[in-house]
Amino acid sequence: MKGKTPRRPPKKPSNNQKDPVGVYCRVRPLGAEDEECCIEVISNTTIQLHAPDGLKANRNGEFKETQYSFKKVFGIKTTQRELFADVAKPLVEDLIHCKNGLLFTYGVTGSGKTYTMTGSPGQGGLLPRSLDMIFNSIGPYQAKRYVFKPDDKNGMEVQNQVDALLDRQKRDSQTSVPKTPTTRRIDPEFADMISPEEACKAGEVDEDSSYSVFVSYIEIYNNYIYDLLEETPFDPIKPKPPQSKILREDQNHNMYVAGCTEVEVKSTEEAFEVFWRGQKKRRIANTQLNRESSRSHSVFIIKLAQAPLDADGDNVLQDKSQVNVSQLCLVDLAGSERTSRTRAEGNRLREAGNINQSLMTLRTCIEVLRENQMCGTNKMVPYRDSKVTHLFKNYFDGEGKVRMVVCVNPKADDYEETLLVMRFAEMTQEVEVARPVDRPICGFAAGRRQRNQAFKDELTHRLEERGGPVDGESPTVLNQLLQSFHPLPPCEISGPNDDVTLPRLIDALEKRHKIRKLMVEEYNKTGKITLLRAQDSNLLSKENFIQEQRGRLGEKDKMIQNQKNEIDRLEKKSKMLEYKIDILQKTTNIYEEDKRSLQHELESREQRLQREMSEKRRMETRMQGIVTDAKLKWEKECERRVNAKQLEMQNKLWVKDEKLKQLKAIVTEGKTENRQPQRPSREKDKVPAKRSVSPSPVPTGPLVRPLHRRSHSAGGERWVDHKPTTNVDLDTVLQPNIPNAIKVNAPNEKALSKCDKYVLTHQEFASDGEIQTKLIKGEVFKTRGGGQAVQFTDIETLKQENPVAASRKRRSSETGPDGEPMERNWTNVETRCSVAVEMRAGSNLGPGYQHHGYPKRRKP
Repeated sequence: MKGKTPRRPPKKPSNNQKDPVGVYCRVRPLGAEDEECCIEVISNTTIQLHAPDGLKANRNGEFKETQYSFKKVFGIKTTQRELFADVAKPLVEDLIHCKNGLLFTYGVTGSGKTYTMTGSPGQGGLLPRSLDMIFNSIGPYQAKRYVFKPDDKNGMEVQNQVDALLDRQKRDSQTSVPKTPTTRRIDPEFADMISPEEACKAGEVDEDSSYSVFVSYIEIYNNYIYDLLEETPFDPIKPKPPQSKILREDQNHNMYVAGCTEVEVKSTEEAFEVFWRGQKKRRIANTQLNRESSRSHSVFIIKLAQAPLDADGDNVLQDKSQVNVSQLCLVDLAGSERTSRTRAEGNRLREAGNINQSLMTLRTCIEVLRENQMCGTNKMVPYRDSKVTHLFKNYFDGEGKVRMVVCVNPKADDYEETLLVMRFAEMTQEVEVARPVDRPICGFAAGRRQRNQAFKDELTHRLEERGGPVDGESPTVLNQLLQSFHPLPPCEISGPNDDVTLPRLIDALEKRHKIRKLMVEEYNKTGKITLLRAQDSNLLSKENFIQEQRGRLGEKDKMIQNQKNEIDRLEKKSKMLEYKIDILQKTTNIYEEDKRSLQHELESREQRLQREMSEKRRMETRMQGIVTDAKLKWEKECERRVNAKQLEMQNKLWVKDEKLKQLKAIVTEGKTENRQPQRPSREKDKVPAKRSVSPSPVPTGPLVRPLHRRSHSAGGERWVDHKPTTNVDLDTVLQPNIPNAIKVNAPNEKALSKCDKYVLTHQEFASDGEIQTKLIKGEVFKTRGGGQAVQFTDIETLKQENPVAASRKRRSSETGPDGEPMERNWTNVETRCSVAVEMRAGSNLGPGYQHHGYPKRRKP
């Protein structure tokens, strides 16, 4: 039977609290002042990209100015110290408090990533400042060399003092010159990277723990991992290429580089030397865009081993389970580049392809993580597609904080690449990483190191007091004994054949034993033993009281620590909420600015529209006035021409009538002389001046049934008096008065059905410009359709004249239009007939004489 696969240890408990990936942006200065810039820093959290001149437009035919927000934006005047205080200092504090961290720089080639990470003399970057802060914080609490030892499985072992001493002696024997900080020669590149006034230190360092720092330096070149600190023997004849390393997973499911060199360092200078030793092996090349372009991703790993001291506070606790190992990874990613710009060939082209492929895999992993978190999906993140993402897989799964510094070059040539970098950074900010769980610490009471040191100081003080004068006697013998009490010689064994150290140590111990016996005898002689015992008993009671107070103090410290932890948790939560509020506030400000700009544009357009509308109304009013004036002018002109034409036609008709009358007079001359003029039988024949009656026209339409006409003497006729509202009151003496009449403004069937007579009062302009009134009379009949019809039978004209104009007319009327003299001996009948014919021919009934349901009047 096959054996069962051993169970893997369970993963660490997950934490529901998550923090977003902190993304910062740093803008480097332009190389030359005359270069075109495409980036503008709007605020300490927002930058804006401008499309450079001469670049092709997008699908819409235009380029829009795009804004991107970050946790913080560092301009061209930002110092390395300010950048470190905001970005890397919190990660170093977490490292000292047993939490992991990942910090990497990202950007286009030549954007200042290596300078941000490494720095220059006098301007140290994030890496040297992180090392300096670590050693400034844990310097007094560092363990001796080789007390902590890597176990080659991403863990640490704790050795006792004897094993550590043997390892130190073995190392010293292999090197001719001891490597101590005082004798080590520092490379001039790192001599003055950090000034003393810029040194910083972490707070709340556990003084009851012992620390040790290990560093390793690797590079990922063409998707292979190489150890930059590995020391291989140099063969000038056939040099061996470096061997690539593989990735493995430890018992806590964390990825690590198997077989990677881990160097224990005890000072900032020693760590600088190790870093520079590996930096010289890193692959760089000269390209068209960067003189020292990184051709690989470099990863500098700082491991901090921490273990509590024993109960006495002297040595490290020999318990591997109590050892906490935290690490900080500082990654300098190679810059993305386009071969069309770098003109890379051969190896450079292959390197660029692998760099771009690894960065593309990083983007893909971030996209899948973002999609899983925002959409609730459970897609597999392709960490294994690249060594970079596979190595830092555990960080995105919640093993530490993740920070990214996006470095950008503001020159216009890098606009398109910078646009892609900004989109990736914007997407990365939306990914949240689980907050690491605090690791438990040893349960010993705090302050062991301080108590041990205080106890040593107290013993030294008592020894000095006991060596003083007693009862006025001279302390000559005791002082001589104390002076002869020499310290122990060095007891480190140089090798297995060392026969000098042990005899020397035995001899020194025997001498000290003899001196001790003499001191005891001296004290016995002086009789101070009882006093010493009394002091010891008093000291014991005081120590018991101090121990009791320390126990209470320890409980208070635990309570304070719990409260501090709670305060830290609330502060972190408050910072997270403040960060979200800040993002929302920035978004609100952006929206408010957009709203204000759109509102301003809307107001300007409304004002312009109002101006156009007022101009349009003004133009309409002006055109209406012009049209009205033109219409009145043409109406007057047309009316004048019509009146003139009517007058002309009337004159011609009058001439013809006069000729006919003369001819009739010649033919019937004899008959008219024998006749007597008859008196008119009707009252209406007695027409005053200028009031004429035309003969009754012949009915034009068939009648259904004529109404019964009553006698005129009976007075039963009813009239429909039709007076339009447009008539003008002339205030004349002769006014038409029709008794028993129905007055209407417009004819209607109801009024016509009740009456048998119809009269229309019509006003118009005469040929001489005066107003004349016409009374058009008619009889009402029923039609076959059941309606009412009016048959006009008579027209009476009332006209006003100016005496001057009348005299002129009479003079002009004495001669005809053809110059012949007119006869003046007309009879009354002829005159009236001629006037009647003239009026009938010149009458204009107008459109008002045709009514709905009535037949249209025919022209005679």
